Amino acid sequence: MALALTACTGSTPGFYPQSGPGMNGVPTGEVVGTGAVRVALLLPRSAGSNAGQIATVFRNASELALKDFPGADVQVLVKDTGGTSEGARAAAQAAISEGAELILGPVFAPAVSGASAAARTAGVPIIAFSSDASTASPGVYLLSFLPQEDVTRIISYASSKGRSSYAALIPDNSYGAVAEAAFRQAVGRTGGRIVGIERYKVDPARGVDTADLKARATALAASASRADSIFIPDGGGVPAYAIGVLTAQGINRKQVKFLGSGQWDDPKVLSDRMLEGGWYPAPDKKGFEAFAPRYAAAYGSQPPRNATLAYDATVLAAGLVRSAGQRRFSTGVLTNRDGFLGIDGVFRFNRNGTNERGLTVYEATGTGSRVLAPAPKTFQAIN
Repeated sequence: MALALTACTGSTPGFYPQSGPGMNGVPTGEVVGTGAVRVALLLPRSAGSNAGQIATVFRNASELALKDFPGADVQVLVKDTGGTSEGARAAAQAAISEGAELILGPVFAPAVSGASAAARTAGVPIIAFSSDASTASPGVYLLSFLPQEDVTRIISYASSKGRSSYAALIPDNSYGAVAEAAFRQAVGRTGGRIVGIERYKVDPARGVDTADLKARATALAASASRADSIFIPDGGGVPAYAIGVLTAQGINRKQVKFLGSGQWDDPKVLSDRMLEGGWYPAPDKKGFEAFAPRYAAAYGSQPPRNATLAYDATVLAAGLVRSAGQRRFSTGVLTNRDGFLGIDGVFRFNRNGTNERGLTVYEATGTGSRVLAPAPKTFQAIN
């Protein structure tokens, strides 16, 4: 399960604090691993809601990664951000003062912003877990599953299958804004056309406004009659409900293909017959299906889908320590265009901090999904 690392040559040296046992004093808080190179893991351990549970899972996944990487010359300094910008800044400063050469995390966007302020001053790179692309920047790399990549993959696949006219039903929130921008760009790149877009209301506290969703889906049906594909990126109960409204308004499922995002990759979503025949992108499932039982055996519970982020980040750090020497966390190494291979497939970091992933395209079957187009094994296959 160890992360496979591709070519890491031709890189320029970066900034590294002096590493080794005892540097800058004894680390405070929990330390996982006994290696000479210190890496920080910033997590919302004391934050409310389910954030503390996420922190526990990510901490465990990081520990499992070190167990799976024989001779990892890394020790992970686990720091609590409290889930806030201020807490993350303090956690990053503490970790850097204790000799951390790389920061893994934080999880939430405000915390990433806080940590990056401290890390940028010290010249220490961050591999964060937020899916908010606005937090990415040179030196702050996002390992998460980004909406832009989902949209690019599914529209590119649809185009390859002869689809060229699109409509979209998108949430009127920050996620929807990102998905819509990516949708417009992806359709434009493939030479397609957009015949209609409707945006439904989402209340931050109460969730999707069902009445407005029905009204917007009904309104979309008129223009969608001229489309061969309808993009519905939201997850939960939205896609099945929306498809039901659209078909009731006369949209022919045999002529129009419903397209989704990685948010469809949920057993509860895929168990609805209304999604049958729809296409959506997601990481290859095989890696997680092998990881989940090993995690459960070690920690007594099933991991959430995003637990692989902390695992891959930790093994990436250990692998670069082994393979890249003093250049290990330099910009050139981290943004190597050949990328890396993790549990969820190939990925690489762009210099602006965003990432690219090799994603599989699935077809919903009404009881699950089947593979339509496997994820590429290397970025050479994409390029």
